[in-house]
Amino acid sequence: MNANAPDDQILTQAGLPPARMGRILLIACGALAREILALRDANGWTHLDLHCLPAILHNHPERIPEAVRAAVTQHAPDYDQVHVVYADCGTGGRLQELCNDLGVGMVAGPHCYAFFEGVEAFARRAEEEFTAFYLTDFLVRQFDAFVWKPLGLDRHPDLRDVYFGHYEKLVYQAQTDDPALTEKARDCAARLGLAFERRVTGYGDLATALRTWAAR
Repeated sequence: MNANAPDDQILTQAGLPPARMGRILLIACGALAREILALRDANGWTHLDLHCLPAILHNHPERIPEAVRAAVTQHAPDYDQVHVVYADCGTGGRLQELCNDLGVGMVAGPHCYAFFEGVEAFARRAEEEFTAFYLTDFLVRQFDAFVWKPLGLDRHPDLRDVYFGHYEKLVYQAQTDDPALTEKARDCAARLGLAFERRVTGYGDLATALRTWAAR
């Protein structure tokens, strides 16, 4: 390989297709697709591509690491960089270990509730909010599909107190200022028998992570 050749020629000689030179792939939870695209488009990060895994994997977190491994293995050869837009998400550290082994970055934190609010800020609140149930914009939109029906509450509403009897409030972490979503979140709280709090978080540490990766 000629070390004095132009950068694009060096990358091509290294086996990277010219169409993908300088491009970064984000392998993300489908629950974050809308937020990632909003950040990408607002900041002009046109070199970021997005590949989403099914958001329903969150109902089976033990499956997340292998799904991520398969996606990285499939797509990494075509990109300069690959980053995983998940937090730990219930994998018990397995996802971080996998990303370390694969040499790809991931978002720091235990889950998306933490990185939307900011991991440090969320940790400071944790001890006083252990009776809080959290929803994001995505989960408000998909409340029936991801909460109500999987828990069987559509068929057995009497189970509500079994699942949520120890919770006191529902915290809606709002990524956007959408009155319709706020009203839907308020309705979700009422259906669960919980007090309602709306907390504007914006994109939090997700924006920081994407900004860092885009700059590289």
